[in-house]
Amino acid sequence: MGLKSYKPRTPGLRFRISPTFDELSGVRPERRLTEAKHRTAGRNNAGRITTRHHGGGAKRRYRLIDFKRDKIGIPARVASIEYDPNRSANLALLNYVDGEKRYILAPAGLAVGALLLSGPDAEPNVGNALPLAKIPLGLTVHNLELVPGAGGRLVRSAGNGAQLMSREGDYANVRMPSGEIRRFRVNCLATVGQVGNSDWSGTKLGKAGRKRWLGIRPTVRGVAMNPVDHPMGGGEGRTSGGGQPRSPWGQLAKAGKTRNPRKQSAKLIVKRRK
Repeated sequence: MGLKSYKPRTPGLRFRISPTFDELSGVRPERRLTEAKHRTAGRNNAGRITTRHHGGGAKRRYRLIDFKRDKIGIPARVASIEYDPNRSANLALLNYVDGEKRYILAPAGLAVGALLLSGPDAEPNVGNALPLAKIPLGLTVHNLELVPGAGGRLVRSAGNGAQLMSREGDYANVRMPSGEIRRFRVNCLATVGQVGNSDWSGTKLGKAGRKRWLGIRPTVRGVAMNPVDHPMGGGEGRTSGGGQPRSPWGQLAKAGKTRNPRKQSAKLIVKRRK
């Protein structure tokens, strides 16, 4: 999927860069594989805002996606490549030979009409789901399981891919998109290939209104506020220095470690990300 720019006929088009959507099939989503999506606008059950800058936006329906790929040994034909408003990646609709339909993340290079299979007996082709024990070393994978049978949890964003580096006993070393090398059990499933729609990161919305359509509200800098509203606010004119960047509640925003050093999975990390 490529990107296109526009002639500056309006201020909103001057800097807009959007996908061409040329690889999509142009069909409506499978209604039985969607459900209503309730939006909270960042509020909890008490009505208090717990996540700022959320609210508004166009209505969406959630697509039910098969992250487990647990129809072992049953072939499926790719019926269409579809847009998903809830994520950066596109979706592929699979028609299984037993009549069931499911959505999966569409990997790069997957075409309509391709035949896919999941399980240890599948070929290591793009779109097939195999255990790490059956995938040749060096291949790129996505939709990677953390716990065998629990469904893919990692490497699901557009353009992402992890590389299978080596296998040692019951574990396989995988290089994540961040550069971190992590150990996974060899019976964890992963889908062969890179997630499609890699041009998504090059899009530019072009105007503030498109941000609001996505349900994202404006963000105001703390230094632009008054002291009663933010610890970095106030001062005569613009201020520089004098305090570290911090949240509205005083928590420092930089130089703090964000991962618990006593986390159980720390022993599975072979090399930290850069």
